[in-house]
Amino acid sequence: MPADARDISRAVFAYYRWLGWLDRNQPVAAQVNQSLELAQRFAETPGSFSDAELMARAVPAWAQEEMEVTADWARAIQDEPVLWLRAKRGQGEALATKLGDGAVVAQAAAAESGEATLPDALLYEGGRDLFRTQEFHAGEFEIQDISSQAVGFLCDPKPGETWWDACAGEGGKLLHLSDLMRNKGLIWASDRAEWRLKKLKLRAARARCFNYRLAPWDGGEKLPTKTKFDGVLVDAPCGNIGTWQRNPHARWTTTPQDVRELADVQQWLLAHAARAVKPGGRLIYSVCTLARAETNAVAAAFESEFPGFAPLPLANPFDPAAPPAARLWLWPQQTGGNGMFVAMWRRAQLDTRTTIKSQRDGRE
Repeated sequence: MPADARDISRAVFAYYRWLGWLDRNQPVAAQVNQSLELAQRFAETPGSFSDAELMARAVPAWAQEEMEVTADWARAIQDEPVLWLRAKRGQGEALATKLGDGAVVAQAAAAESGEATLPDALLYEGGRDLFRTQEFHAGEFEIQDISSQAVGFLCDPKPGETWWDACAGEGGKLLHLSDLMRNKGLIWASDRAEWRLKKLKLRAARARCFNYRLAPWDGGEKLPTKTKFDGVLVDAPCGNIGTWQRNPHARWTTTPQDVRELADVQQWLLAHAARAVKPGGRLIYSVCTLARAETNAVAAAFESEFPGFAPLPLANPFDPAAPPAARLWLWPQQTGGNGMFVAMWRRAQLDTRTTIKSQRDGRE
């Protein structure tokens, strides 16, 4: 984008990132200038901000009650975010060479930091408009956060399997699932907003993704198909606390009531989507939020209501040495991307119809 547009964008994001430090009685222009000065100071001397100051001012007060607010997390979300790309399977190095200066394969960057990353994830620090590149139009990469990429790898779909991306949105994770499946098998993609599915169709055409079928779904009891799936991904709508580094304005617009209402929606989606998992199949729940009500509480409620779904341990792709855990937290300070929560279950035999009806009656 033009330099002036980049400067305006940077100023707006700085304003919301440092809003907790600003004097709201000052003119907006003065507040913006102060936020840019704070951003520069943090970039040059982060130690000049105390841990207590960051934890108190970087996020709204209610966050302390909904999640674990740590100094490391507060510092991470005050950094300007980086841009992550996902190359086609096995093409990370080749894509970095094509894009040239500014593109670094994440695994290579990890060799210097000692951290593990994901294959075919690229960190891009160049100044080109990637949407105008030949490689983008040829479908050789997607702009996708590295934590979102981790969800696809944790799903681990196999060629020839049948999957359902129940909350597909505009298709970021679906395209990754398709690539991992080598365009073989079938993926059903659903969303309640048909305009998102139309965008998904355009993205899929550019990415040369053909093994999918679109089916609108409002999250209700009536499923879009009677098909039973090897895997169902519920990447549910959430409070987006995990994106507060990339979208700092959301810190000041999201409310505790939003979190509670979304937790109900998430439990409802899981309860219905569980019916589509075939015996022996897997159900994956992912949200880019860190609130307890939307993560541990949702997972615990599901396990209580659906004992026929056994938790599956997940290996952390950013920390292979860590023991696998049934519930996986991906924190920005550890991944360099968005915050994310993932849980996975395998279905044995379970008739969920009675359970869903009891949940529905309880809410009514």
